[in-house]
Amino acid sequence: QVQLVETGGRLVQAGDSLRLSCAVSGGTVSAYAMGWFRQAPGKEREFVAAINDSGGATSTVSSVKGRFTISRDNDKNTLYLQMNSLKPEDTGVYYCAADQNYCLGSKCKYDYWGPGTQVTVSS
Repeated sequence: QVQLVETGGRLVQAGDSLRLSCAVSGGTVSAYAMGWFRQAPGKEREFVAAINDSGGATSTVSSVKGRFTISRDNDKNTLYLQMNSLKPEDTGVYYCAADQNYCLGSKCKYDYWGPGTQVTVSS
């Protein structure tokens, strides 16, 4: 059974940085395209960033470009999201997802999801 577990979320102040991690077990992360999504309080879940299986191609939502960077370490079976210059509107539960069909982006049919990690950015 493939499992994804996100870690790294915490309470921070505006302008701070965080790095989220997504550990994959029960499978090899190199066999999946990966993505990050988030859900703010009272809002729908939204796409944040995605990366292909090799790490050679990425996609990022416009609101976080220049601030967030998605990356992966296939040797460690781990996906990362580096978040800089955090804003209060970045607050939400961040989810890691995996696509076994190597689709890149927001419209893919992601097959596996983690339980999420809470990121709270105060003003």
